[in-house]
Amino acid sequence: MLGPLEVLRDGHPVALGPPRQRQLVAFLLLRRGAAVATEELLDALWGDPQPPAAKAALHNTVSALRRALGAEAVQTQRGAYAIRVEPGGLDVVRFEELLADARTRRGGRRRAYLVAALALFRGPPLEDFAHEPWAREERVRLEELQLAALEDRLDCDVALGRHAEAVAELEALVLRHPLRERLWHVLMLALYRSGRQGDALAAYRRAHRAFADELGIEPGVSLRELQRAILVQDTSLHDEVDPFERAAELLPTDAAALLDYATALAERARGMLAAQDGPTRRASRRRGDT
Repeated sequence: MLGPLEVLRDGHPVALGPPRQRQLVAFLLLRRGAAVATEELLDALWGDPQPPAAKAALHNTVSALRRALGAEAVQTQRGAYAIRVEPGGLDVVRFEELLADARTRRGGRRRAYLVAALALFRGPPLEDFAHEPWAREERVRLEELQLAALEDRLDCDVALGRHAEAVAELEALVLRHPLRERLWHVLMLALYRSGRQGDALAAYRRAHRAFADELGIEPGVSLRELQRAILVQDTSLHDEVDPFERAAELLPTDAAALLDYATALAERARGMLAAQDGPTRRASRRRGDT
């Protein structure tokens, strides 16, 4: 659902048929396995007033989906319908789980979970149903979560010393979202830590202008405090990347790969010690001779 609707069966895309069938799949997926009453489905998919044959059309649509997805995929429960999805099979759920995991991590590990969560998006969420009233609330919610996760990931980038990489992406984002104070904050900090104090202050002026023009207000306290800190070159703004966090970001996450990495590192350390041991022994012998 994080992009155009796509359903896989045994790893292969399923042809979902005409728009009404696709709408029914998406509507049921929004309920994440909960049953939806027939009347609610009719209101959502056919509107009011409903055509006389709407209920029969719904039954036909369900039958067609069962042929496409499997007989057990769409279940009937006392005048309601539910769609069955394998555990972990819905990208929206995986996205939310990765975000929850990211909140429990720090540094490079936190960034890795955020990158994995954002990689699930193949386009705007529920892209096929941008004009459907029943999809609007979920689309807005997922777009907000996506943007907040992107802000978190960019914040991690700057905290890990990836200033230059972050600046270009942030510049594009503030153009699309000029009233997101956090984006301006991270952009200003990334510019400052890249040695671009003037550009960081110019970014504040652009943010101030956007808020004044759109809302008739100044940016919030956090952004104003950051501007003042940049003006006086406050030492608290200096890049303080934890070397252990940076090293952890480079380590493999797979257990087997991590073991191979540790073994190779130990072999290299033994080689370095052996290389140093020869000169040490020769020096000791020379001292003994004298």
